[in-house]
Amino acid sequence: MRIRALSICLLLLTVSCSADDATAACDAEGGFGTAAASAPTPSDPFPQGCVVLEGADGESFLRVQLAEDDEQRQIGLMGREDLPEDAGMLFVFEEEVQGAFWMKDTLIPLSIAYIGSDGEIVDIKDMQPCEADPCDVYPSDAPYIQALEVNLGAFEAMGITEGDTVRLVQK
Repeated sequence: MRIRALSICLLLLTVSCSADDATAACDAEGGFGTAAASAPTPSDPFPQGCVVLEGADGESFLRVQLAEDDEQRQIGLMGREDLPEDAGMLFVFEEEVQGAFWMKDTLIPLSIAYIGSDGEIVDIKDMQPCEADPCDVYPSDAPYIQALEVNLGAFEAMGITEGDTVRLVQK
């Protein structure tokens, strides 16, 4: 009985620390990169949030802008001249899709994680900037309900791989 009670306390402490870490990461001051003068902007500004990525090396936290409607998803990170290493963009879909992303008018190289409805990363791709058609497309190998774009190589640097999880913890 004591071991069970101790286990429950330890679990609650771990969850509490994770929530505190996520809140601190989300509340940290910082921008989302510099947009080029000609970068498109959506009618409704991108909402902001925070995601926690859970992998074999532990948890990582990112501030994200959310692309929740067609216009926001179409614009994405187009025209950005940089992206802070603790930031990204989370593309949110109403239902699972199996499509491709491209890098038209995107100035910085990115990595993308396609995320299934259970929060598991189903595919990760590295993408290169493209300023003129035809641009390469980067399809997911499986259906997804979210896609997270970060600086090229950021998932690898965080120790995040396919099968790890991503969850939105603050919006």
